[in-house]
Amino acid sequence: MNINATLFLQAIVFAVLVWFTMRFVWPPITKAIDERTQKIADGLSAAERARLELTQANRRVEEQLAAARDDAAKRLADAERLAQSMIEEAKARAAEEGAKIVAAARAEAQQEAVKAREVLRGQVAELAVRGAEQILRREVDRRAHAELLARLAAEL
Repeated sequence: MNINATLFLQAIVFAVLVWFTMRFVWPPITKAIDERTQKIADGLSAAERARLELTQANRRVEEQLAAARDDAAKRLADAERLAQSMIEEAKARAAEEGAKIVAAARAEAQQEAVKAREVLRGQVAELAVRGAEQILRREVDRRAHAELLARLAAEL
């Protein structure tokens, strides 16, 4: 065969091959490449959106945590104030109760002292009567009289 014919035939086969490749092979390859490129672009944009959403979610979580901490601190302070007021109220009630008990004890002691004075007055009156009785039974003598009064004073 002739080299020119071979070259011409090879050029025709090459042209058919290029046409066939451009017509049937190249479009699915470019379509797959475009789809892959689109998927990668969508994935990157989704990742960026997810990163932004994560940042916003982290910010919201931090705000909620700060709010929860503030709320807990307020509740703790309220509880401490309530406990302190309860303690102060209990102390005041205990002081009142103590004052009432002390007043009652003083009143009772005063009543006991009055009773003791009454009993003592009765005994003193009885002793005075006895002393007068003894003085009247004996002769009226200054020494005996002074001696009886000394004994009476010692008994009192």
